[in-house]
Amino acid sequence: MAASALYAIQVRAGTEERTRKSVLRHLGGTVEDCFVPQYETLRAERGEWKPARMRLLPGYIFIQTRQPDELVAKLAAVPAFTRLLGGNGEHFTPLSTDEVAWLNAFANVENHVVPMSTGIIEGDRVLVMRGPLKGHELEIKKIDRHKREAELEVPLLGRKKRVKVGLEVIAKR
Repeated sequence: MAASALYAIQVRAGTEERTRKSVLRHLGGTVEDCFVPQYETLRAERGEWKPARMRLLPGYIFIQTRQPDELVAKLAAVPAFTRLLGGNGEHFTPLSTDEVAWLNAFANVENHVVPMSTGIIEGDRVLVMRGPLKGHELEIKKIDRHKREAELEVPLLGRKKRVKVGLEVIAKR
C-alpha cells in the first residue's frame, strides 16, 4: 500500500468546516485525517478580549490519505465545491515535505491549531518570547497589533502564500 500523504482541497471560503464534515461522511475509510488548520488569537467582544480561533488558510481543507485516486473518485459525491489541488487531471501531488514540516512546526499536530505567540517590539525589530513564532521572527512581514496578528509569507501549495497567526505584542521599547 502507498505511503500516507497530505493533500490540499480547495473549497468555498466560509464553508470549510461544513465541507470537512461532508467529506468525512462521503469518503469515510479513504481518509485518515481531514482538517481545517486554524490559529489562536484574541478578539474584542463587548469590550473584553476573548480567545478566538480563526482559519489559517481560508478556502482550504487538508486530507491525509493513502488512496488519492479513490479520493478523487469519491470527491465528486460531496455536495459542495471541492477541488483537489496539485494535479493535472490524472495524477495528484501531495504537499511537499517542506510544506508538511512547516504546518507541523507551527500547528499542534493533534488539533491542527497554531497557538498564539507573545513578543515585544524593540525599535524596528520583533522579539518573540513564547509560541511557535519564536525563532521565526524574520518570516514576519507585517504585524497588526490591534487584531493581535502577524502576517507571514510561507511556501505553501506550490507558491508563496501570506498567512496570519496570533501574536500578542505585550511591550514596545
